[in-house]
Amino acid sequence: MKIALMDSGIGLLAAAAAVRRLRPDADLVLSSDPDGMPWGPRTSEDVTAHALDVARAAAAHRPDALIVACNTASVHALPALRAALEPTLPVIGTVPAIKPSVAGGGPVAIWATPATTGSPYQRGLIREFAGSVDVTEVPCPGLADAVQNADEAAIDLAIAAAAARTPRDVRAVVLGCTHYELVAERIRAAVRQPGLPPVALHGSAGAVAAQALRRIGAEPAPSAEPSAGLAVILSGRPADLPVAALAYAEGRLLGAVSPAR
Repeated sequence: MKIALMDSGIGLLAAAAAVRRLRPDADLVLSSDPDGMPWGPRTSEDVTAHALDVARAAAAHRPDALIVACNTASVHALPALRAALEPTLPVIGTVPAIKPSVAGGGPVAIWATPATTGSPYQRGLIREFAGSVDVTEVPCPGLADAVQNADEAAIDLAIAAAAARTPRDVRAVVLGCTHYELVAERIRAAVRQPGLPPVALHGSAGAVAAQALRRIGAEPAPSAEPSAGLAVILSGRPADLPVAALAYAEGRLLGAVSPAR
């Protein structure tokens, strides 16, 4: 079994680690675009062009499924990716976890990039899934870039700024960018209020990994013999895991195997 994941940068680590936990025997292909980052400020057409290049680089490794582990690419490029690659290669997009986040009744905050915050796409998901739950959209300028570069000081500043824009009474936070899942516990600590229970965080990594397995008819097998198959592609070039990836537990989990070019 071989699962490919694509993103603009290292945000794909969370979903890749989720796949690794569900199926340690699966070979992984990680395709990203550090030369083209960030994708958020690009036009929809430009994002689609970059996403297609990154996806085709992954598809050349003949995976069984491709996870679009990027909210921006899922918003702008998913139809084009599916038109180009399916049905030969199943393509699984990433959707912010708004539906499960409102199950507890709210209030809920959605942390996302400035380009996604307030977008018709995100507003549509809120209308579809939130019902009467109070939802606050919180832009997080600079956070994805800080995570991408493993810049500890910039991560702390961006999280603190977003936490200050988050209502004190929220009971759940949706992580609307895959990069944010790599610093989830720091976000949880920043939004916790004295005397109140911990805030529930809702990312997409586990759900998208499970959906990828369902699409190819595979069952979770967390006790399977681990695979050593890991191919890393950076803007079309075979490479090793970026050094910044090893700053996160998810990257270290993947880095524990030997890359297979």
